[in-house]
Amino acid sequence: MLFRRHDWPGVEDGSITVAFRRWKRPTVKTGGRLRSPGGLLAIDDVRVLGGIGDVDERDLPRTGLPSLDALVAFLGDGSDRPGTQLYRVEFHRIGDDDRVELRARVPDDAAAVSELDARLARFDRASARGPWTRAVLELIRERPGVRAGDLAETLGRERLPFKADVRKLKALGLTESLEVGYRLSPRGAAYLDATATDSSG
Repeated sequence: MLFRRHDWPGVEDGSITVAFRRWKRPTVKTGGRLRSPGGLLAIDDVRVLGGIGDVDERDLPRTGLPSLDALVAFLGDGSDRPGTQLYRVEFHRIGDDDRVELRARVPDDAAAVSELDARLARFDRASARGPWTRAVLELIRERPGVRAGDLAETLGRERLPFKADVRKLKALGLTESLEVGYRLSPRGAAYLDATATDSSG
């Protein structure tokens, strides 16, 4: 579940605690946790609604949206996403996202670089399509802020499996999500720089 960049401060200060989304299947569940740019969130309740008419307007101040019309404009009418349903998600912030600190932790010695090499090699070995980690990191460095679907197309891949792979890199602190697309973190950029000679030779 992604948040718009201008909602991040509200998630962080606790003023945004409800979100409405259109999904085929919910990406969060009641009792689960979610890392977000506003911090680590506990998911208190996830429920499906029949439609916009079921939205309680008393929830709107907790969404960061000023009105029901703004919510409709944000969600659309669902016609462009067949098979989706409207969900209401309630949550609260429980702490900082540990990946924020990790993204700034550059691999500054051979041991740190080797550890990342080993983690990425495991991802590559587990993939039915062969090694992918370096190609994705380099593509994100070359094309920051580009839509995931466009990046996936560049590599001849489907969008959703591509996004799942980027989340694996994000969990290692190597990438970070933007409102549109991704960029390398300082950790990811330092890793590519540290291994550039090995990859070219």
